Amino acid sequence: MPLEAYRKKRNFARTAEPRGELGTRKPGFSFVVQKHSARALHYDFRLELDGVLLSWAVPKGPSLNPAVRRLAMQTEDHPVEYGSFEGTIPEGEYGAGPVAIWDRGHWEPEGDPREQYRKGRLTFNLHGERLRGRFHLVRTGGPGGRRWLLFKGRDEEASAEKDRLLSRAPDSVVTERSLDEIRGRVSARAKQRRPATRRPAPRTASKRRVVSGIEGGSGGRTPANRSAPTELEAILADAPKRALPATLDVELATLSKTVPDGPECWHESNTAGNGRPCRGKGVRGRLPTGKANNFTARAPHLVRALAGLGLEGAVFDGEVVVLREDGVSDFQRLQNVLNEGATERMILYVFDLLAFAGRDLRGLPLERRKQALAAVLSHRSLPGCLRPCDHVRGGGPEFFRRACAAGLEGIVSKRADAPYRSGRGRDWIKVKCSARQEFVIGGYTEPEGARSDLGALLVGVYRDGELRFAGKVGTGFTRESLRELHERLAPLERKTPPFVDPPKSERRGVHWVSPELVAEVEFTEFTRDGRLRHPSFQGLREDKPARAVTREVPTDPPTRERLESPRLRTPQFESTVRLTHPDKVLYPDRGLTKRDIAEYYARLPPASITISQPTRPYQ
Repeated sequence: MPLEAYRKKRNFARTAEPRGELGTRKPGFSFVVQKHSARALHYDFRLELDGVLLSWAVPKGPSLNPAVRRLAMQTEDHPVEYGSFEGTIPEGEYGAGPVAIWDRGHWEPEGDPREQYRKGRLTFNLHGERLRGRFHLVRTGGPGGRRWLLFKGRDEEASAEKDRLLSRAPDSVVTERSLDEIRGRVSARAKQRRPATRRPAPRTASKRRVVSGIEGGSGGRTPANRSAPTELEAILADAPKRALPATLDVELATLSKTVPDGPECWHESNTAGNGRPCRGKGVRGRLPTGKANNFTARAPHLVRALAGLGLEGAVFDGEVVVLREDGVSDFQRLQNVLNEGATERMILYVFDLLAFAGRDLRGLPLERRKQALAAVLSHRSLPGCLRPCDHVRGGGPEFFRRACAAGLEGIVSKRADAPYRSGRGRDWIKVKCSARQEFVIGGYTEPEGARSDLGALLVGVYRDGELRFAGKVGTGFTRESLRELHERLAPLERKTPPFVDPPKSERRGVHWVSPELVAEVEFTEFTRDGRLRHPSFQGLREDKPARAVTREVPTDPPTRERLESPRLRTPQFESTVRLTHPDKVLYPDRGLTKRDIAEYYARLPPASITISQPTRPYQ
C-alpha cells in the first residue's frame, strides 16, 4: 500500500492530518512546500505523482541560488490531500508542531517523471506563488537511498541571493499566519503591528473607474452611497434566514445581438476580467474562481481588503480586473499579472450582494440587492483595490455606444426585477463591441521567420460532446505570451488531433495537444462554415474549464412581454436532478437553454407531463 508507512505513524483520532484515500481525485501535478516546526524547523517539499505526494524534508529550505545545494531527506509518501493541510500536530504525535503552507502550485516535469524518479534525477519547473522556474532533485545515496539534493536551475527566475526569500516571506501563502500564530502563541492583532516582510508592491495602475466618463442616454448614474441604513434593515427583513452553500455558481450573461432598452434594464460595463463570488467572512476572505479553485493565495491583498470591511457573512459578486493607464480594463494584462505574481495590481469591482447578516438575498430583485450593496458599503472607507461598480438605468443603446467609443469590451444589461439565478440565463444580457469568446487550444504550428516558440494556435469549440475545429489564431501574441504558451502546451503534446474534424491543410507540421487550455480570442465574425475571421489572441482563461467551451450564439434580447411574464419572475429553479451542460442552447432561434426547458417542465402540474408516446414530449 503506497500510504501504509504514512498511516502507521499517525493516530487519526488525535491528529487533524488527512488519512488520505487513493483514487478519490483526478491525478495531477500539484506541489506544496510546508514550513514545519517539529523537533527542528524545516521545509517539507512535496511533488504529486501517481496519486501520492513524494516528500522530502529540506532542513534549510529551498534557495533561488543555483550554486546552493540543499540537503533533502526523502520521507514517506503523503496523501495528495495533505497539500491543503495547515494546522498544529498535537504533542505526542509524529511530527508534533505547527505546519504552514509556505508555497503551492503545480509542477511540470521535463521528460518522463517516473523514469527520472527511478534513476534519481528529477528536472522540473515549478509554478508557485513563491517558487518558479526550473529545479533539480538529485539522489546522492545515504541509508535506503533517501539522501537527495535540491537546487535551482539556471534560468530567469534564479537569484544570487541565498536565503532572502525565506526571510522576506516567512508566513503562510494561504492564511498569512506565522507558525506562532498557527500554534496560538501570537494573536492576529499582534501580527498587524509587526513590520511587513513581503515583497514591495509594484506600481499600481490608474484608479479611474472602468466606466469613467460614460453615461446613459435617458438614464443617469446611480452612486454607490445613496441608500440609508434603515433601507438595509427593511431589505434584510424580506430575505430568508439561510446560509449560502460553501461553493456557489455565479450568474452568467447570455450573448445578444442588440442592447435591450427601457427602464426595466440596468446597464454595466463589461470588464475584461475574471468573475467570482467574494466572501468577507470573519477575519478572512475567499475568492473562489469559476472552476472552484481557491483564489486566496493568488490575491492576498484582496482577501485582506474584504476581511478589513468587517462584514461578517457578506457574500459579494464581482469582477477582478487589471487597468491600463487610461482606466480601461485589459485582459492580457490580467494574465501577465497572474503569470508574473504581481497580483497587487488586481482590482475587485463589486456589483452585487448575495448574502449579508445571515440572510440570503438571492431571491430579491436586482434593484433591492443593489440598494443593499450601496447601504453596506456607504459608511465604509474602501481601499483602492475594492470599488463598487456603477450602473445606468435605461438608455442602453446610448450607453453601449459610449462604452465602445471608450475602448471597453462591451456592456452587460440586467433586469432590475430579476432574482439572482446561478448559471447562464436571460436575466443578464451581454453585448460586445467586437466578437470575442473562449476557444479550446487543440494544437499549434512551428514558428516562422523571426518568431520563436510557436507560430499559431489551432482552436475549437465543443458541440455535442465533440471538439470541432474553429480556426487558426496567429496574431495578438507578445514575446512573453509565446514563451508561456509553448511552456504550457509542450507537455500536453499527443500524436493524434483532438478535433473530430481536423483541418486537412494543417495536418503536417502541427503539434497536436490534449484539449486542456482555454484561450480568449477576439475576432470579427464566424464564416458560414464555422471558421474564425481575423482572430487575435487575448490571453489564457484560467477560470474556464475546456469542456464548458461552446460557440456563443448571439440572440435578440427579451421582448417587453417576455420581461413582464410571470414565468421569468419565478424563484430560482431548484431540483434534485443534476443537469449536464445546463447552459447549452437547445433552440438558437429562441435563445432557450437546457435550463430553460427544465424550468418549464418543473412548473407544469404532474398530470400535464404524462407522455403517451415515449419518444417525443408535447410541445
